[in-house]
Amino acid sequence: MDSPIPDINTVRDYLTGLQDRICSAIEQADGQARFVEDAWTRAPNDILLAGRGRTRIMRDGEVFEQAGIGFSDVSGNRLPPSATAARPELVGAQWRAVGVSLVFHPRNPHLPTTHANVRHFRAEKDGETVAWWFGGGFDLTPFYPVDEDVLHWHRVARALCEPFGGDERYAAHKRWCDEYFLLKHRDETRGVGGLFFDDLHTGFDDDFGYMRAVGDGFLDAYLPIVERRKDVPFGERERQFQLYRRGRYVEFNLVFDRGTHFGLQSGGRTESILMSLPPLVRWEYGFTPEPDSPEARLVEYLRPRDWLGEAGAAVD
Repeated sequence: MDSPIPDINTVRDYLTGLQDRICSAIEQADGQARFVEDAWTRAPNDILLAGRGRTRIMRDGEVFEQAGIGFSDVSGNRLPPSATAARPELVGAQWRAVGVSLVFHPRNPHLPTTHANVRHFRAEKDGETVAWWFGGGFDLTPFYPVDEDVLHWHRVARALCEPFGGDERYAAHKRWCDEYFLLKHRDETRGVGGLFFDDLHTGFDDDFGYMRAVGDGFLDAYLPIVERRKDVPFGERERQFQLYRRGRYVEFNLVFDRGTHFGLQSGGRTESILMSLPPLVRWEYGFTPEPDSPEARLVEYLRPRDWLGEAGAAVD
């Protein structure tokens, strides 16, 4: 590396503070439930040297049926083959990864499910750093999408990108999000996207700053949507459609999500890795929504779109 990079504990301290701030804000937004913390450690295995974290879960709230936000700090003496296949310099390296990940499953079908993650990875050989990067992003998964919400979500995303490359950064990481959160076997996106980035290592200070902007920007993007949609009336029809569409969330996380795969393959803590799954879900064979129904309208939102351009602002 050209110059020493700051101690990884600097990133860790930011992440634990971020977890605290988001928990406090979401408890206030819910108004009833509180997060319960599960502080954990992981015994060493043939991959892990150490693992520790704190998983916080809110259940049965006024607004959130289940909300999970976890901090993890794990290190190992080798990486699973899936992580080294395209990165031969990581073979035999010791590594450490710190991150915060959240998934919130609201009770009201008119309030979207959401996910956010920010993380830092570092690998060393013989006391020398051989690789480091930042990753993260946030995305939104509505069941009954509202253009006002989608546009707000993407405007916040674009604004936080402004100091780090502006429209070019936003366009690149929005596109990455669209491509990453794609259910290939369904030929549909998981939702209306947002930002996603990985392996970012252009310069430590700027990259750490961008990761913080994404982490800090999540509440700015999500809380106004919570306030607008949490009290919208709904009935059993909307509830059943919400449970059906939650099945797509499960499919993506188990089939495609890199973080889930890495966690399970590296011997991570299963309960914390799978906290993203919804508390209730259903599948239905061959389900087709009624033509011109609110449920049928969702399909128009499950494909990449320039939300902030003229084409994206006018969704039929």
